[in-house]
Amino acid sequence: MGKWRYGVILDAGSSGTRLHIYRWLDASIAREGASAKVLHSLPVLETREEWTKKTHPGVSTFGESPHLVGPDHLQPLLDHALQSIPDHAIEDTPLFLLGTAGMRLLPHAQRNALLKQICSFTRSYTRFLIPDCDLHIQVIPGETEGLYGWVAANYLLGGFDSPEEHEHGKGHHTYGFLDMGGASAQIAFAPNATEASRHADDLKLLRLRTVDGFAAEYRVFVTTWLGFGVNEARKRYVDALVTALANPSTIEMPDPCLHAGLTMTINGTVFDDSDNALAEQAHLLGTGRFDECLRQAYPLLEKDAPCLAEPCLLNGVHVPAIDFDVNHFIGISEYWHTTHEIFEMGHKDKAYDFNTYQTRVKDFCNQDWTAVQAGVADKTWGKKVDEQTAYEVCFKASWLINVLHNGIGIPRVGIENTDAKGLNGTKDILQSGEERGFLDPFQPVNKIKSTEVSWTMGKMVLYAASQVPPIDDTMPVGFGSNVPGIPSDFQYPGGSTLTPIPGTEHHEDDSSSADQIQDPLFNSDTPRRIPGFLLFVFIISLVLFFLCGRDRRSRIYRKVFGASGRKIGPFGGQLPLWLRNDSTAHERVLEEGSGLINPNEFELDDIDSDGVDDEQFGKRPGAGTPRSKSAPRMLNPNVMDRRGMVVRTESRERLNLSNGRKSKTASPIRAKGDESIL
Repeated sequence: MGKWRYGVILDAGSSGTRLHIYRWLDASIAREGASAKVLHSLPVLETREEWTKKTHPGVSTFGESPHLVGPDHLQPLLDHALQSIPDHAIEDTPLFLLGTAGMRLLPHAQRNALLKQICSFTRSYTRFLIPDCDLHIQVIPGETEGLYGWVAANYLLGGFDSPEEHEHGKGHHTYGFLDMGGASAQIAFAPNATEASRHADDLKLLRLRTVDGFAAEYRVFVTTWLGFGVNEARKRYVDALVTALANPSTIEMPDPCLHAGLTMTINGTVFDDSDNALAEQAHLLGTGRFDECLRQAYPLLEKDAPCLAEPCLLNGVHVPAIDFDVNHFIGISEYWHTTHEIFEMGHKDKAYDFNTYQTRVKDFCNQDWTAVQAGVADKTWGKKVDEQTAYEVCFKASWLINVLHNGIGIPRVGIENTDAKGLNGTKDILQSGEERGFLDPFQPVNKIKSTEVSWTMGKMVLYAASQVPPIDDTMPVGFGSNVPGIPSDFQYPGGSTLTPIPGTEHHEDDSSSADQIQDPLFNSDTPRRIPGFLLFVFIISLVLFFLCGRDRRSRIYRKVFGASGRKIGPFGGQLPLWLRNDSTAHERVLEEGSGLINPNEFELDDIDSDGVDDEQFGKRPGAGTPRSKSAPRMLNPNVMDRRGMVVRTESRERLNLSNGRKSKTASPIRAKGDESIL
């Protein structure tokens, strides 16, 4: 492995899957000659624009045909990753595919089948490091997605590494995080000291690790609202329109969130008057009244839902009170796209503040559909704005404004009084925000320090931090319930074991290796566990073999290797010493019913007893009696046992040496009457 370490994350969202690649210096390299500031900072992650790639639609669309998700959806993304990462680093590069809201909405059986197929395809198609599919290929809860986003935003803004430069007051130096996708929305922030103490049980304990191996802990509140993303909110909005009419004979339903003159089916298909078939079905007719659109979208916040634990924001979900004096929020995804795709590109001053934003949204959404179509054709709002983007943005804007102001409670004071004709535009606000530490109550962003803000970066920051060898008994990297030590629900950054870091001599004992959370021998389905498992089975079998007794061992051996016990495998080796019955290695037992061999049939020469000892007798089967150096042992071929084997009896009383001496007294000999099989 070289000096760089890589990580791959596939963000499997509701509208598409996006590939992200990150890299960072190996911990041993990063420490060499590092300044004190670097040593006390988190690992530095790098990414490039060409290291990202997105495909449509989302993975969740393969719920009924999981076998197609690999070749039809994942393969182009995996090919791009394989081309972007050096070949020598592939096997040590972890890959994660993390599903979000779109996957959460799938039925349980479809979701599991899809995840299993994704893991199988990825493992067979690439050599990326996937030691445990349950950790690397999974659907993450919205809370986890929000927490990863909080890590990414604060990592890029510098709230972790330079807290003294981001002091917001009251000892607060981190930023809140808002994310909104197609199906869900998340919020994550560190409450002020009073609220943190009051709602300690509602917080998550997050633990990171700096380059020098020390832990850094944060306590964060995070929650999610499934169904509160822009696409799911639009579905609920249309359902409310249909329900409000309560007249099955009604064909046209006025929609103030669509441009005047725009007609659309309930399912979202745009059509014109020439399509009589669709015109005769129930459909939406745009009226282009943005103020009314704001009003009709408000009930979707579910502010009147029962709140079981005060205070609550949306849909009865508990959220500690937000102190906007110290909690300054960064918004990404739809918070950025909905405020910039049209309302930034259409004006030279790129104005962005809430007063200017709402004014321009209203001006745009109140236009006739024909005028909007002409603007799209003329690229008035940029090359990326097509007709679908244009007719979707009005509802998205109304939903975003409702969530921010009426839902979360972002202050309007001082924002909506901004002079719309001034040059207080997006670029100016972003620059001043960076200079002042993003101290506005809310600021949508796409990139910070030329790096896209994505929850995937937060995930990889955790993983990279977990790969830093800890100092002594430093606690593991990850997050879980806000309790001391390692809570039972503690979630580790990924991978069954801590990936070895080349160039370091650090060895962790049981108390300091909590990053190595699961023994992959049994708890993962990786093929890398199989050699270890076979070795484990072999050791257990060997132990049981020795415990089963001498006679049973002999019977087992004869069944496996044959009755004679003289050949083992293709090499023709004799029975090993450890398989012999030590107390009977020098005798043979005659089966009942077998005739006795006449001892006179043996012809033995003189034996040099001084040159023969028990150890020599035990070197091979059949060495139970001292042999002549020249004359072989003679057996009566007519004497057979029941299985057709030649048998003989050797007894102290009947077997005499030609010179009148008996065998050595040291030779182990059974009492008279004992028998053994040759």
